Amino acid sequence: MDILEVEAPLVCTRRVAGLQQTSLRVLRDAAGRRHVAVDPVGARPGNWVFTVSGSAARYATGDFGVLTDLTIGGIIDNWGTNEGAADTWKDTGKGSG
Repeated sequence: MDILEVEAPLVCTRRVAGLQQTSLRVLRDAAGRRHVAVDPVGARPGNWVFTVSGSAARYATGDFGVLTDLTIGGIIDNWGTNEGAADTWKDTGKGSG
């Protein structure tokens, strides 16, 4: 699993049948590389999300027939980091609400 930021929706009106009518999102990693993921949770631009990859990504869509190797598993509200002696929390401020 990785933590990525949603950059934008990806609109594709013509696609292979295996992608069905799934929502797609463009994600950006810490190095600035873009990824495309299936989005079964309704993430919006600016949301931080965790992703499920490989064959597990197909299960994460809820339909093993969907052709994907990257699926958004959830929208992150905040996460803890261990910087120094004390844990700190990163609040994305862009949770699902």
